[in-house]
Amino acid sequence: MNDQLEHAPKGHVRLPRAKVGVLVANLGTPDDTSYWSMRRYLSEFLSDKRVVDTPSWKWQPVLQLIILSIRPKRSGRAYDSIWNKEADESPLLTITRAQTDKLRGLMTERYGDDVVVDFCMRYGNPSVESKIMALKEQGCEKIVFFPLYPQYAAPTTATANDAAFRALMKMNWQPSIRTVPAYFENPAYIEALATSVREAYAGDTPPQKLVVSYHGVPERYRDEGDPYYCHCLKSTRLLQEALGWDEDAIDTAFQSKFGPAKWVGPATVEHVAKLAKAGVDNIAVIAPAFAADCIETLEEINEEICDAFKGAGGKTFSYIPCLNDRDDHMNALMGIVENEAKGWLG
Repeated sequence: MNDQLEHAPKGHVRLPRAKVGVLVANLGTPDDTSYWSMRRYLSEFLSDKRVVDTPSWKWQPVLQLIILSIRPKRSGRAYDSIWNKEADESPLLTITRAQTDKLRGLMTERYGDDVVVDFCMRYGNPSVESKIMALKEQGCEKIVFFPLYPQYAAPTTATANDAAFRALMKMNWQPSIRTVPAYFENPAYIEALATSVREAYAGDTPPQKLVVSYHGVPERYRDEGDPYYCHCLKSTRLLQEALGWDEDAIDTAFQSKFGPAKWVGPATVEHVAKLAKAGVDNIAVIAPAFAADCIETLEEINEEICDAFKGAGGKTFSYIPCLNDRDDHMNALMGIVENEAKGWLG
């Protein structure tokens, strides 16, 4: 690719060489675990109409006056228990950066400096808008926007895309953008999941049951047409088939319930306790809805859900980490990017 406007009149502003950008997007992270940092982060997150679609006149007084007076302290303690003290950042930020670095290395090895790879967060920093602007300034006239959510959901994939489109609304010269769809059916992604399970089961006493835990959503979302619940059930089936297991070796459950609405189930925290009471004393839990370990996996699964299992009589609890920056995972993501960027990459 040559410099833009190569034959422009003398004195015309010099523009950077046209490139393709790849922008990885994850959910978000507070800047630190203090009350005000947590409050800012939670306020942004819980004010998103894709996340909580209660009318603002009804929701905002409850959120600002009650929830955000209490929850930042509790959430801050939870984050503090998993915080990357050495880097002074959340594990999600650490892992997303590592994923981006590996993806950048893979893209550079194949396409040189014609591709720019970066990451952003839907909530908190670095913001979606700042990174789209930065890619455009580096000459990226075409951008693959990649929300790292294997299963589509309005509160995750859609709101990330919303943020990207809002950033475009502020730009006079907009780059072309392609958004990556749900990729839970991608064979390389499923095989990476299956490999991580095989590795976890390689010991002398493999777990009796694998619980596949997904972030939950209110039943109303499913009933109104959001495909997330169906995507989760199919993800479990594809994983089971890749492993060659019988159906009774693997269960699907949902975690992270918030608010009074009825959510899809069964609830993971209750399901693992039920397994323990039924005599299943050795289980493993995996969370395929998360591309990177975060508060919901490192604290909720590895602490709260583990405690529920052992408190009900279970003995051995294993958490199988997210795929994070495993080589097989990164190669799968690379293949997805290449597929979505067909016609753009040389």
